Amino acid sequence: MSVRNGFVLLITLSSLTFLVACGSNGTGIINPTAPPSGSFSNSNLNGSYVFSVSGLDQSQFPYVAVGAFTANGSGGISGGSVDINDTGFTSGSIANAPLSGSSNYTVGLDGRGTATLTFQNSSNNPFSSSNSITLKFVLQDSFHGLVIEYDGNATGSGTIDQQTTGVTPTGTYAFLLSGNSFSSGGPLALAGNFAVGSGGALTGLEDFNEGGVTAYAGQTLTGTLAVGPSSTPSTTISNPLTAAPSQTYDVYVIDASHMKIIEMDNFATMSGDAYAQTPATLPATASTMAFTLFGNNASGVEALGGFIVTDGNFNITNSSSEDFNTNSQVSTAAGPFTGTYAAGGTGRYTLAFPSGSSFVGGTAYAAYPSSGGVLLLEIDTGGITAGAAYPQTAGAAFAASQGYGLNLTGANISSSGSFEVDDVAEFTANSNGTITGVLNENYAPGGVISGDLAFTTSSSSITAGSGGRYVLSTPIANGNNTTLETGFNLTFYAVDGTMFPFIEIDGSQPAVGMIIEQNASATTPLSVTGHGSMYVPRPMVVPHNLKEVKQK
Repeated sequence: MSVRNGFVLLITLSSLTFLVACGSNGTGIINPTAPPSGSFSNSNLNGSYVFSVSGLDQSQFPYVAVGAFTANGSGGISGGSVDINDTGFTSGSIANAPLSGSSNYTVGLDGRGTATLTFQNSSNNPFSSSNSITLKFVLQDSFHGLVIEYDGNATGSGTIDQQTTGVTPTGTYAFLLSGNSFSSGGPLALAGNFAVGSGGALTGLEDFNEGGVTAYAGQTLTGTLAVGPSSTPSTTISNPLTAAPSQTYDVYVIDASHMKIIEMDNFATMSGDAYAQTPATLPATASTMAFTLFGNNASGVEALGGFIVTDGNFNITNSSSEDFNTNSQVSTAAGPFTGTYAAGGTGRYTLAFPSGSSFVGGTAYAAYPSSGGVLLLEIDTGGITAGAAYPQTAGAAFAASQGYGLNLTGANISSSGSFEVDDVAEFTANSNGTITGVLNENYAPGGVISGDLAFTTSSSSITAGSGGRYVLSTPIANGNNTTLETGFNLTFYAVDGTMFPFIEIDGSQPAVGMIIEQNASATTPLSVTGHGSMYVPRPMVVPHNLKEVKQK
């Protein structure tokens, strides 16, 4: 039974805590902690990179940006371009806006860095107050990182990935896109798979959810793939909606198994990822998958996380467990739930959580296995949540004396409205259970940044539960902290020891994110339980005081 049906499970969890103390609002690092595997520097960003952020602009209009740039290993950016789509832009989306040679970046010892991407000329500038956008990121290694936009133009979260140039996509890919509608401002998401055929022809399946009230499940997908970026985006995906039967995208190829996608028409501000569909099936034997989901139901924002345990015979067993933060109702009891799953087409599955299953969330989900995790989209009409599940490696654990990066995205809820909040941080879990680290935050409206806030090591702790479940908690910190909340409570889940999806369990700030193990000296990209990339949930936040959406 879900919270939508009135079920509430509240059990108090006792846990140790740490404080986030106030710090400088400048750009200097406070007490940086380098990962034990080596020190980061500008040389860790060297080559071509694709980045993405999605969230809200300074006026709280839904906003997405995807781009590519070339870093020279010593702080310079020699070229690149950015695509931006924003429901508040009266002039339409900005496609393939070139970057100037004055763009630059820095990488600190702890893997946190800043990139300033300057537009080449004023005609490319979508923001009246600035000719550039600023990214704050934390690197896992030289190949992957987590990023937030860190300026007054917008706030949003995403990823940064080193790009292999000259790759032509082949085979079958699973994808998940999410964002907001132009017409209503409400959230929507699209999941599916496609095979790339002759001339870039696309054929496959798709599931579409608009606002949790209109769902199209298991539809036939057609379209055409054109690798970008381009000043005239031409990748198309068909849709069962009569209002938008064909949508237009720019597609950035990161490598043979991963593409970044941004919608560039006047229907929606969706963005997301496509991953090689290897494997294309769910495990045929008993398995455990860590999952997180984020979105909205009829009452507000919700974040869900835990472990899906299957028996290899199409049953989700009562060994499955879930934490949730939905509409200020919070459970950290890791409550059990059950369900079933079934094949629903080539490379597509459905998950069912009927009344009595005790799953807090939707009653039906589409699931697409991929190299970026099992991509999940709610396909009932009770809400809209999306995310991913990752097969867990036996014995996976969180390690002490190791550097970690963190990205958080969600909604801070108050009596005056809901505000998107995006954090990036680096921390080290010490052998005595304490934490040393630094946090940066941005939130809408207005792009309010908080710089280099140090964790208070003497009061910090991470506690381990069973099965790879961990709790990291913070009380309210004293001082002049400028974050929306002066601390947070996270429940996170071990996948393979290098990545840990999490949800925030503060009732006033439901959020999701990812913790990644750092390795500054890594010579090969991340390999996570058979997949080389990770899906990072995107916000689908609709502020209470969202202005009337402009029509282009």
